[in-house]
Amino acid sequence: MKRLHFYSIALLFLTSNQSFSQNETQTDSVSLRDNLIKINTLSDTLNNDKLSFLKNDQKKWIKEISDTELEFSMMASKEGITKAFLAYAADEAVLMRNNSLIIGIKAIEENLNNQSSITENATLTWKPDFVDVSSSGDLGYTYGKYTYTTKDSLGNLKVNKGIFHTVWKRQADGKWKFVWD
Repeated sequence: MKRLHFYSIALLFLTSNQSFSQNETQTDSVSLRDNLIKINTLSDTLNNDKLSFLKNDQKKWIKEISDTELEFSMMASKEGITKAFLAYAADEAVLMRNNSLIIGIKAIEENLNNQSSITENATLTWKPDFVDVSSSGDLGYTYGKYTYTTKDSLGNLKVNKGIFHTVWKRQADGKWKFVWD
């Protein structure tokens, strides 16, 4: 649709203020056709360059989100689940846990602190199977598998596996933080 609009404008531009006599019509229509071919070629070149530019940016942003996801997981393993979630959550982040929404960083902190006796003896690991980002580079999402392991009072391991889905938002400082998990 955009290309059709572009051609309409180009046609108006090329034919404006031109009067054709019967002798000039064939020569001018050939000239008009040649000009439209040139415009089409230029349009294709510009569109391809734009798509290439966007694809390169999207690849870069996907890598940024993948790296952030990896750093987040590593922090959870090394420094604890609570610290990692608070470090990577945006102020407006929302967690869905046990069919309930925990909205905002303060509520997330309170929820994690209330579960500290559970999370202190737990490990959480994950890795995204898929990462994508919007063409504007401000939102992205990941999904993959996680493993949540806890020890009971006798030291027995309890392993829970599942699927995660995280939505990431680029912050004003350029860093990625999650807004949904």
